[in-house]
Amino acid sequence: MRIATWNVNSLRTRLDRVLAFLERSGTDVLAIQETKCRDDQVPLAAFEAAGYEVAHTGYHQWNGVAIVSRVGLADVESSFVGQPAFGKPDQEPRVEARALGATCGGVRVWSLYVPHGRSLTDPHYPYKLAWLEGLRADAASWLAADRSAPVALLGDWNVIPRDTDVWDPAAFDGHTHVSPAERAAFAAFEDVGYTEVTREHVPAEHTYTYWDYQQLAFPRNKGLRIDFAYASPALRERVRAVTIDRDERKGKGASDHVPVVLDLADPSPSRR
Repeated sequence: MRIATWNVNSLRTRLDRVLAFLERSGTDVLAIQETKCRDDQVPLAAFEAAGYEVAHTGYHQWNGVAIVSRVGLADVESSFVGQPAFGKPDQEPRVEARALGATCGGVRVWSLYVPHGRSLTDPHYPYKLAWLEGLRADAASWLAADRSAPVALLGDWNVIPRDTDVWDPAAFDGHTHVSPAERAAFAAFEDVGYTEVTREHVPAEHTYTYWDYQQLAFPRNKGLRIDFAYASPALRERVRAVTIDRDERKGKGASDHVPVVLDLADPSPSRR
């Protein structure tokens, strides 16, 4: 089975590219972030015509996550239990459309769009840390309940775990994504039993998944590595290869992120 994650930066704007990627890559399950649309605006018919079911959560033109699958789509959850809400002082806090879980081909897949944080003094920064801690706690409980469960935590994590994951570490001094607290929150998933498998299979330094649209960032390879896949122990055993599809950043109408693709072996007979 082939599973991928991709922040598409507007699903409706890049629908043709998403459908072409699915056909070209043979992806069975795609976790999508930043759909930037409401549930009623999702182009369901286009995906259904291509043989995919769709689950989506989105409330307006910001955020939004989806999972499209041609190997089944069951037990959909539009948030995780510990997901914190966010709201400005004059607003009622709301759980944002940043996490979506579904079981696809026997794998529990989560499409995740971690909050940006904005700045170290912005209310979004403690919100981001609370969001990651809530996900970590829930992810730990899933393994505590069933150590053999195949779980994939996929998406745009908005964390730069290492200095070699950014074209120039100095450019992020004093900013989000590289703070010790964010890096510790990201690493904490390893502590509860998950493995970040993209690094395991693509260890090369200065290998990026995101390039800004400004200042010729892509031609100059001024990128970030912020799209990752944490796998439970049972799923880690099945990962045979990981590909970062850099070519998808080329051409007219590209997203600023590229797909990250996991190839999985079939489960062993004892796990089926």
